[in-house]
Amino acid sequence: MSDKKIAVIFPGMGYHSDKPLLYFSKRLAREKGYEVVEAHYEFPFKAKEIMNDKVRMKEAFEDAVSQIKEDLTGIKFDEYSDVVFIGKSIGTALAAHFDRVLNVGARHIVFTPVPQTFEMLKKNAGIVFHGLNDPWCKTEIADARSKELGLELHKIDRANHSLETDSPMEDLVSLQAVMKRVESFL
Repeated sequence: MSDKKIAVIFPGMGYHSDKPLLYFSKRLAREKGYEVVEAHYEFPFKAKEIMNDKVRMKEAFEDAVSQIKEDLTGIKFDEYSDVVFIGKSIGTALAAHFDRVLNVGARHIVFTPVPQTFEMLKKNAGIVFHGLNDPWCKTEIADARSKELGLELHKIDRANHSLETDSPMEDLVSLQAVMKRVESFL
């Protein structure tokens, strides 16, 4: 096996890869010698339009799966010594799905998971970042499922689904702490 490394970015709905969590994760991955690939998918609606609607959430997931297949076709994951999937929100569930379906054995950086993510993540797969005020995933779920799956869980006080609070300066401090953990994980 080679010493090639790859990081695949799975954005969220409305949280593209140029927003802080994914932007700095990409930069850190490149700095650490990872080839960076971004999964691309679009949704016909906004995240708030499907919140708490399991049917539409499933449709959004399946729509994204069909789009991502094109981005991942041709990547020979077995040629890499390290594969890291970096996901945000629905992207965390998509990353876990493709890890299982393609039998990649990826390590995961999970930014603000949705509950469905934990149904697909493998045990000891990686690190989770969760905001204590995240309306998409209750803290009790993140706590219990992370413990059950042996995932390293980092909780950010007062943070929402973007790991942000009402204080930009507090968010910058938090972002730096999160990125230090990401750098260490990589």
